[in-house]
Amino acid sequence: MTSSASRDGSPGDSVTGDAATRLAGSFGFRDVAPDTKSGLVRGVFDSVAGRYDLMNDLMSLGVHRFWKAAMIDWLAPQPAGRFLDVAGGTGDIARLILERTDHRAEMTLLDINAMMLDRGRSRGLDEGWGRDISWVVGDAEALPFAPASFDYFTIAFGIRNVTHIDNVLAEAYRVLRPGGRFLCLEFSHLALPMLQRAYDTYSFSVLPRLGQWVAGDRESYVYLAESIRRFPDQATFRDLIGRHGLDQVSFRNLSGGIAAIHSAWRL
Repeated sequence: MTSSASRDGSPGDSVTGDAATRLAGSFGFRDVAPDTKSGLVRGVFDSVAGRYDLMNDLMSLGVHRFWKAAMIDWLAPQPAGRFLDVAGGTGDIARLILERTDHRAEMTLLDINAMMLDRGRSRGLDEGWGRDISWVVGDAEALPFAPASFDYFTIAFGIRNVTHIDNVLAEAYRVLRPGGRFLCLEFSHLALPMLQRAYDTYSFSVLPRLGQWVAGDRESYVYLAESIRRFPDQATFRDLIGRHGLDQVSFRNLSGGIAAIHSAWRL
C-alpha cells in the first residue's frame, strides 16, 4: 500500500505534532522525562546485545529477514552512492546494501549503542563484510556529518526508540544531498483487525517469556511490545515525515501492517 503525504497544513499537522511529543515522553507505556529516555533505551540494548540477532530470528520466526530484503528491494541501491544506515545496530541493513552493490557502496553505519556496534563489527569481520563499513558511535538526533553528505539515509527498527523523532527527520533532511532517498522500516499497526487479539497475545505474553528464556531479560521485550503500540500508525508517521522537508512520502505495509516501510526524497 502506498499513500502520499499531505502538505496542505491540514488538521493532521497537529495530530503528528502530538504524536511526536507523546513519544518523547514515553518509555513503552511508562511516562518518563524526555531527558531520561535515551538512557533507558540504551539500557535495553546493552542488556540484549549479546542475543539480539538470535532473538530477532526467534521472535519473528525469521520474517524480519524478508522485511529487510523488501526494504533493500525498494531502496534499489546504486553502487556509486554514499549510504548512511542510522541506528544500524549489528549491521543487517548495511550488509544487505553491500551485497546488493557488490561491495562498491560507500557505507557508514551509525548507532548510539557501542555494545551493539561492537557485536556487529565482530560479526562482520568474522563473515568478511565488516571491513567495508565505517562504524560510528553517534546520536541519530545530532549526526556528526556535514550537510548534504549522503545519497541514501536508511533506518530500520530504530526510529521508534529515539526521544525526538522530529530531530531525526530534520537530520535526515540535512545530511541528504538533493535527490537523496530516505527509507525507514519500522513496526507499525495491523491493517487486519481480525488478527489483533492473536497479535496482542503473542506480543504481551509469548514475546516477554521468550526474552526471559533466551536473553534472560523479560522487561526489555515488554518494552518492545509497548513501544510498538505507542508508535504512530502508518498515515500519521507519513505525515510526520512530510513536515520536515522530505517529499513524495509514501509507505508500504508488510505482513498485514505488522511492519511498514516509509519512503521519501530530498528534492
